[in-house]
Amino acid sequence: MRRNPSLPVGLTMLLILALFLIVGRLFVDLDEARAVSVAPLRPPSAELPFGSDRQGRNMFAVAVAGTPMTLQIGLTAGLLGVGFGAALAFVAAYYGGKVDNLIKGLVDTGLTIPGLMILITVAMNVRGGLGVTQMALVVASLAWLYPTRTIRSQLLTLRERGYIQIAQMSGMSGPEIIVKEMLPNLLPYLVAALVNSTSAAILASIGLEVLGLGPFEAPTIGMTLYWVNYNAAIINGWWWWWVPPIVVIGTVFIGLFLVAIGLDEVANPRLRRSV
Repeated sequence: MRRNPSLPVGLTMLLILALFLIVGRLFVDLDEARAVSVAPLRPPSAELPFGSDRQGRNMFAVAVAGTPMTLQIGLTAGLLGVGFGAALAFVAAYYGGKVDNLIKGLVDTGLTIPGLMILITVAMNVRGGLGVTQMALVVASLAWLYPTRTIRSQLLTLRERGYIQIAQMSGMSGPEIIVKEMLPNLLPYLVAALVNSTSAAILASIGLEVLGLGPFEAPTIGMTLYWVNYNAAIINGWWWWWVPPIVVIGTVFIGLFLVAIGLDEVANPRLRRSV
């Protein structure tokens, strides 16, 4: 812990949030996350610890039911983005030549286009509106670009290592070298990339939801903030409506940020601190 305090601190924050969600389910009826379930605009009390919003939703139930949905969107988009990006990066870095130039050009072009504009366009053209799964797929449609670039750069240095050249001279095929030699050595970096991609996907999904492009039937963090903005809860002083989602967002992002820093130190020896 003394050599790398970021990782345990970040994991502890995420663990505390997970315990809150697990224990919270034992004390609240999740059906109260729906509108017209409790009396509207009630401040925090023994009956409603987080109060209620203007639509008559129990904000404690909203936090317990909606936070896992937001995490699901981020984790799904992060896994798809890093998985697809890593596959392209392995192919580009190992085979090089025209394949590398094609993938590199595609990624560079994609990164120059404003991602939020593309996500808004895609989200607005999904028929029937977005559900939680559809929201994750929309965010994942761009989540592979940055991981492809960063993982490829790591693999270009890995490709020149002696044991890779020995594997090539021993007659191993390209896919065998990628799976048996390159992939295991890049696992810590891939995990760090997944944490970063999950954090970015959560941020993108919340941005879309605040603009009114999210799943209206789901009490996600982003949709909670959408209703906060729609009903001018900040101006009207209904603080109990917007404080819980802000605290959850802060805990998630700081926790993931610290975990990413810790994993990056594990993956990159040059960043390791000397005692």
